[in-house]
Amino acid sequence: MTPMLEVRDLVVAYGAIEAVKGISLQVQAGDVVTLIGGNGAGKTTTLRTLSGLLRPVTGQVLFEGERIDRVPAHEIVRRGIAHSPEGRRIFPRMTIEENLELGAYSRRGKTAEIRDTIDRVYALFPMLGERRGQPAGTLSGGEQQMLAVGRALMSQPRLIMLDEPSMGLSPIMMQKIFSTLVELKGQGTTILLVEQNAQAALSLADRGYVIETGRIVLEDNGPALLGNELVRKAYLGEE
Repeated sequence: MTPMLEVRDLVVAYGAIEAVKGISLQVQAGDVVTLIGGNGAGKTTTLRTLSGLLRPVTGQVLFEGERIDRVPAHEIVRRGIAHSPEGRRIFPRMTIEENLELGAYSRRGKTAEIRDTIDRVYALFPMLGERRGQPAGTLSGGEQQMLAVGRALMSQPRLIMLDEPSMGLSPIMMQKIFSTLVELKGQGTTILLVEQNAQAALSLADRGYVIETGRIVLEDNGPALLGNELVRKAYLGEE
């Protein structure tokens, strides 16, 4: 079966420094795949490259069988990939609803369809709907994360990439975010997840990759990685 997303021998550099050193990975349609690793391992760089924000030095990225590693970022969104970045990057002075409308920029002109998608985001995150006219900068960190995920969903992606969605959140808010990911998976959305909470990420994942200093050092299904002794010591804090 052809993967929805396939990364082949990807190398990405900042000047002379290679941040990603020849990684390969696959994401099957409908799966949740997670990338785990320490700070500076190359996880965020990988997602930024897949979404067209960075250009690889060498290697290939294929989405639904077609190369996208030289395709502009806005065109990658149109093709069906959305990226919710690390740090949320919402527009603080704009309202919740205006932020969501910006997420549908690639579908501009389709007013009725966009309205329908906004309503679906509000069904997923009722708090956003209740406060749709509120400036996004007045939201808590967890609420801003909901908005960032909702904004990514506005382009109606077939694959959504999430970079550290639980970072800085309270346990309750983190649980809400992961419950939403379970719901999205149930709706058939394919998810590529970068997440510091390895326990939560691997519990949700169909497949996981461990990345260290720009290289994938381990890959397996989620439950197997969750039970792997090296993973438990390095990323789950167990002796």
